[in-house]
Amino acid sequence: MTTLGNIMSVISTIEELEAIYGTSDTLAAASVVKEIPYINEHYRAFIEASPFVSLATGGPEGLDCSPRGDAAGFVRVHDERTLMLPDRRGNNRVDSLRNIVRDPRVGLLFLIPGSGSTLRVNGTAQLSIEPALLDSFKMDGKPPRTVAIVHVETVYFQCARAIIRAHLWNPDKHVDPKNLPTPGQILAGLTENKVGGETYDREWPDRARKSMW
Repeated sequence: MTTLGNIMSVISTIEELEAIYGTSDTLAAASVVKEIPYINEHYRAFIEASPFVSLATGGPEGLDCSPRGDAAGFVRVHDERTLMLPDRRGNNRVDSLRNIVRDPRVGLLFLIPGSGSTLRVNGTAQLSIEPALLDSFKMDGKPPRTVAIVHVETVYFQCARAIIRAHLWNPDKHVDPKNLPTPGQILAGLTENKVGGETYDREWPDRARKSMW
C-alpha cells in the first residue's frame, strides 16, 4: 500500500510555488482589475441576489468556515465599504462570533443559485447589538441577537470553473439525500446510540420550522 510519506513532495517556499503557477506579474489582466477595495454597482448586484454566504474566520482555537443563508439580499450593503450580516438561529456554538471578537479578519464567499460566478469579500468585522439595528433585521418578528458589521478591504468575483466542474446547479447531478447518512444516524453513531437517531430525525423538521429565526 502506498503511504502518504511515499507520495508527498511538499512546496515549502514562495519561489517554488511561483515556479509552478507564475508570479503576480504574469497574471492575466482580468485577474488583477477585478479586485477593488469597495463595492461597486456590479458587485452590489451579486450581494443583493445572494441567499447564501460562507463566512471564514480565525481564532486561537483555529479556523472556522460557517454557512449563512436567508432570503436573497439578507446581507445588507450599508455603503460601498460596509456590509451587515445578521446572525440567524443556528446550533449556538458561535464559533465564528468568538473568532471575530478576538480576531476581526473575515472572508466571505457569496453563492447565487444558477450562477457560475461567485463573489469574494475580505475585510474585518465587529459585532453590533445596537437595538435599532437588530430590529431592522427582524424576520417573523424576531431580531437577530447580533449583526456583524463587515468593513470591506477587497472585493472580486471568482470565475465559474469550479461551479461548472462541480455541476453544482445541475439537477441531474444532485445527490439523493437518502444515499447519505442522516444527522440522527451521525449523532447516534458518535454517542453509541445515546442520542436516538430516528427520534432526532423525526423531530428535527418541526423543531427547525419553529426556530428558523
